[in-house]
Amino acid sequence: MRDSEERFRTLFDLGPVAVYYCAASGIIENFNRRAAELWGRAPVRGDTFERFCGSYKMYRLDGSFLPHQDCPMAVAIREKRAVRGAVAAAERPDGTRVMFTPYPTPLIGEDGDIAGAVNILIDMTDRRQASALRAQAMRCRRLAQSLTDQQAVDTLLVMAGEYDDKAQSLRPD
Repeated sequence: MRDSEERFRTLFDLGPVAVYYCAASGIIENFNRRAAELWGRAPVRGDTFERFCGSYKMYRLDGSFLPHQDCPMAVAIREKRAVRGAVAAAERPDGTRVMFTPYPTPLIGEDGDIAGAVNILIDMTDRRQASALRAQAMRCRRLAQSLTDQQAVDTLLVMAGEYDDKAQSLRPD
């Protein structure tokens, strides 16, 4: 049994995505190394103040503050349903922000009571930045097509190439 738990723990920690588990109360019981990296901190396991998410702070896409008690994990636990399609920003203690998509999924016992929830966090920061850079490259190309000044056209095309190169370095697709 101990070997089985140790193998699970190793797989949990070495996984390529951030994963964590909350008890039915929302208290963070377990998380892997990737989750701590995404959050920029390691929450105290089992601490009653560490509830729903290990991020220092969270924000909605519009930039408004998202309290932990209203985050997707809290909704999944409170409403006993998986939450999909959300995107948020986690602020780290150093002030940097990471865009992520959460996949909180409640664990329901045979009695219908919630036992807790598991959340997978997919870091979207590079993907969103790459998308914005590609959009900027397209704007440069469209503007270049409307100009007659060859020097301006050449400059815009160089800029478009630089935006594309940067996007490719962030997220090869």
